[in-house]
Amino acid sequence: PLYGDGSTSRDYTYVDDIVRGIRACLDYDATDYEIINLGNNHAVKLRDMVHKLEQALGKQASLEHHPPQPGDVPHTWADITKAQQLLGWLPRTTFTEGLTEFAEWLTTYHSPHTTHHIPLTTYHD
Repeated sequence: PLYGDGSTSRDYTYVDDIVRGIRACLDYDATDYEIINLGNNHAVKLRDMVHKLEQALGKQASLEHHPPQPGDVPHTWADITKAQQLLGWLPRTTFTEGLTEFAEWLTTYHSPHTTHHIPLTTYHD
């Protein structure tokens, strides 16, 4: 299902970047309490995300169009200024790189020639 005309936007963030940010938060000890946004500060339109995902998977999406969902926020993205200042953290993976990695994982995971396990990533800072 695709709700609305695809013009809504979100700041999609690759999971490795979020995990790296959470690890940086665990090491942060300058204050006892902080609220820190982890995300991406570059919003991507839903229709562009669908198109890039189609490209990465080499398949066309079968879309079922629906009206916008009531109460859905049209555009969101994180203010990561504080994460950069306090943790030295910024997302490293571009939207396209993240989708490519996801598509590779998905096609491998669902391949009939592989066992179904979630690959572990080694993190290097």
